[in-house]
Amino acid sequence: MMEPTTAPAVAHTRDELAKLLGEARSDGARVGFVPTMGALHAGHASLMGRAREEVGADGRVVVSIFVNPLQFGPGEDLDRYPRTLDADLETCREQGVDVVFVPDVAEVYPGGDPQVTIDPGPLAQVLEGRVRPGHYRGVLTVVAKLFGLVQPDLAVFGEKDYQQLVLIRRMVSDLCLPVDVVGAETHREPDGLALSSRNRYLDPESRRRAVALSRTLFAARAAAAWGYDVALEAARAEQRQAHGVDLDYLVITDPELGELPAAIPEGTPARILIAARVGGTRLIDNLGLVLGGAH
Repeated sequence: MMEPTTAPAVAHTRDELAKLLGEARSDGARVGFVPTMGALHAGHASLMGRAREEVGADGRVVVSIFVNPLQFGPGEDLDRYPRTLDADLETCREQGVDVVFVPDVAEVYPGGDPQVTIDPGPLAQVLEGRVRPGHYRGVLTVVAKLFGLVQPDLAVFGEKDYQQLVLIRRMVSDLCLPVDVVGAETHREPDGLALSSRNRYLDPESRRRAVALSRTLFAARAAAAWGYDVALEAARAEQRQAHGVDLDYLVITDPELGELPAAIPEGTPARILIAARVGGTRLIDNLGLVLGGAH
């Protein structure tokens, strides 16, 4: 394994990546993969650490940095999405990453937009998919391409983008892809705000208001033992006190983002998800719940 102070090998092309990973596989090393769009923060660093734990000291950790145009819709922030490659490479070095794949758009999509893409199915029509048509088609297509290029044993994704995680797991299962998808817990600021590359868009006042998203979720968790209705009302009550937060959705679902049963048994696992605009920046967050159990 490379020492944490050693800079990772950087591949810009498919051929460079294949050469570096071929050397790793000739040693029988397991490969852990963390796909990112860059603008790395402590949450991404925790995913790299999780990948290292999974593959062990003799494994290889690969990080990709690629702002995927296929998942951005008209009017979204593709052009202004933060690009901080030098700082990102330093983060990878600090985390002991072995290989960083930094392709340009032509390397990932050599013929322009691909003619064959991944249909994400009905789950992509709700929540984030409802307000971002085509987003998950772009996400799953690029993840499938990266899985094909890296051929990892496992890939680590954060639970902060929970719908994305569920869809990637579904894609891997439905298409029989030989990748173990690992979900890692959301990394938060001390006040509870979920780390996101888009947080840097927030001015100080918007940053102060943004913590309302996590407060809403944790209010639901604190009330979840009394059941679905009490948990949802606790979240709504917290949200009603939030000023300057334009709510998009606030829902409680089952862990696979389906509907909960009409009669919810005690101890039922669930997920609460929220999306809102704060100062013009759209933020998402979610939290696991266990419904029922209070006596």
